[in-house]
Amino acid sequence: MRPIRALIALIATLLASAPAFAQTVSSPGPESVAVTIYRAPGYDPADDQQFETQWLEGYALVTEQRTITIPAGRGTIRFEGVAGGILPESAIVTGLPDGVREKNLDADLLSPRSLYDRSLGRPVTIRRTVNGKSVEEPAIIRSGPNGAAIVQTRTGFIALNCGNEDEAIVYNEVPPGLTAKPTLSIETDSPVERKVTVTLSYLAWGFEWKASYVATMRPDGKTADLFAWVTLANGDVTSFENAETMVVAGEVNREDEDSGEPLSGGSPLEMRCFALPELRGGVTDSLPMAAPPMEMADVGDSEIIVTAQRMSSPVQVQQEELGDLKLYRVPHRTTVASMGIKQVALMDRESVPVDVVYKASIRNGSEYGVYLYLRAQNRKDKGLGLALPAGQVAVFEPLGDSRALIGEGSITDKAVGEEVEIQIAESYQVNAMVDETGTNDDGSWTDQLLTVTNANPFPVRFEAELTADDGWTRARTSARLKRKNGRDVWAVEIPANGKVELRYRLVEQRRND
Repeated sequence: MRPIRALIALIATLLASAPAFAQTVSSPGPESVAVTIYRAPGYDPADDQQFETQWLEGYALVTEQRTITIPAGRGTIRFEGVAGGILPESAIVTGLPDGVREKNLDADLLSPRSLYDRSLGRPVTIRRTVNGKSVEEPAIIRSGPNGAAIVQTRTGFIALNCGNEDEAIVYNEVPPGLTAKPTLSIETDSPVERKVTVTLSYLAWGFEWKASYVATMRPDGKTADLFAWVTLANGDVTSFENAETMVVAGEVNREDEDSGEPLSGGSPLEMRCFALPELRGGVTDSLPMAAPPMEMADVGDSEIIVTAQRMSSPVQVQQEELGDLKLYRVPHRTTVASMGIKQVALMDRESVPVDVVYKASIRNGSEYGVYLYLRAQNRKDKGLGLALPAGQVAVFEPLGDSRALIGEGSITDKAVGEEVEIQIAESYQVNAMVDETGTNDDGSWTDQLLTVTNANPFPVRFEAELTADDGWTRARTSARLKRKNGRDVWAVEIPANGKVELRYRLVEQRRND
């Protein structure tokens, strides 16, 4: 008996010490989520391209709060519904008492192509429309998604989409391993079962934002009403419901040789009929799919959603500090929808003092056109006094009971205290011309006359930025110049229907060999 008892004790000991099978726990979604969107590196506000949700190059920091149950022993926690463009190496999970053993991105998303591919050798149903009637027949998929769709029925092998009937595959179930939601999983090892609230933070590609301004001149010509939007774009397969939303202005340095591609649910399923072309209207057709009912991300056409209207006191984005960057927080929670574009108000200021200035660039004896500018001071006592993110600016002028667009420009990021200057349009009422009035025999100097005319029935402010090519310098100017941004500037008022002149000499700088 003793040997039997000893054997039983040994078996019990081995069973007790044997590792338990890992348990899997799924977290279907977060209880709360925050999305902070950063602009694409190298963003240029002068490039007025519309957002294409499938080609967004910005990124977001997503922070989620989730309550999970950690199983005793080894376990797998599945965080379902993370962003499809997640950078898994950036994911951080805090709040786990015993830490994380490993992280995995379960990226095999449910799509027509992956569903067909995973169903190879599995039973499906073929649905045809023959003479206006729907006919179904059991079949087994016998080919992969890169060639003709070949299935086997009781009567033999057939190729779909090679006849005149409309054909579709009806899947009886979703094969194991496919998921309708991008999922990040972690491995845990806990001595006891615990219910904890954790924070999951990660970076994800496929987001973007920009600011857009509308300036409407008042009849006095000296003030303007300034309104601004923040446009949010989400090109990801995941929507973030009721999210705390923020955007960050400024140039963030990121070095990443391979940013990865956001998960899009896989490439489309496209079948090629192997039959001769004369048997078909063409040689390439998409095979329709009838999938079992389940939740899938809606990746239809982009939709623009406006969440604030122009009113006396609209809800506006609130500015905060983030180191040397500027953070703008949407004051109410909002949904950052998959493949969607949304707009929220940034600011609404009335009667902001502005200066209308005509400017020209003069280099040696060449003028480069006169342009109309709108200039303001980003100070609180001048009606502004908040950091302005880069963006496009549309300028309107009153026209009877309506208003007319007079030009569009852009601004770069402007800090408080900086001058804001917007190039609106080329001028046809104010013109500049440079004439040569004299030169010496060896060409070492030349006298020039800059003439500026104003065809408006009112006086205007004019500024000329004067620069010279290397090896030349300016002398004997007939008016005093000032220095601005490292350049000589001639600032003058031109009377109504009048003209002004500036004389100066360009002198070649002699070099000692």
